[in-house]
Amino acid sequence: MRIAALDDDALQLDLIKQATEAMGHVCHTHLTGAELLRTLRRETFDLLIVDWHLPDTTGPEVVRWVRKNVAAQLPILFVTNRQEERDIVEGLASGADDFMVKPVRIGELNARVAALLRRAYPDNAASVLEFGRYRFLPETRAIEMDGVPVELKNREYDLALFLFQNMGRLLSRDHLKEIVWGQVADVMSRSLDTHISRLRTLLDLRPANGFIVTAVYGVGYRFEAVEAQRKG
Repeated sequence: MRIAALDDDALQLDLIKQATEAMGHVCHTHLTGAELLRTLRRETFDLLIVDWHLPDTTGPEVVRWVRKNVAAQLPILFVTNRQEERDIVEGLASGADDFMVKPVRIGELNARVAALLRRAYPDNAASVLEFGRYRFLPETRAIEMDGVPVELKNREYDLALFLFQNMGRLLSRDHLKEIVWGQVADVMSRSLDTHISRLRTLLDLRPANGFIVTAVYGVGYRFEAVEAQRKG
């Protein structure tokens, strides 16, 4: 999963980054609210970890902006020194999903992050995933269309599975590249476009089959279910 962490303390950010990446996630860190909001205008994430006290704004203000301008399903975890009941109430009322008090305890952070991601993206643990005409078999990394196997390369399979599991979400180009290639800075955007194009062809992604993938200029791609067009 792709995580964005916001804290004005670089040491805290480094701790959060190390802990979440040890869990297998990718974590991008930000020292100011303005920096994170600029990023959120062009990038997408699966989870936000937000501090309360910031040099240019407050954590609740950031969360309110996110809830107004970003997909509502994005889980948000407060990690802060604030611990009074009124602070917890205000943090949750601003739109956060969970609240954790500093100092950061790695075990607790891991448990809360895992719980939020599991709740927000429940399909990830399924043994067999079915979407209309398509069936994913994660144990063998295979995909079938109407019961017929479709030959996909490893990265094509990873990309296809991620798109189906995140149906309807706008996903930035960097988000998709990190999911498929990991944190490889020199992956060219053209490689992603080529993989998307091949999936359109190999999986016959078109309205007649109930699914489409569309490019969103300046951001990335959106994979959507549509009403299948029936032949007259």
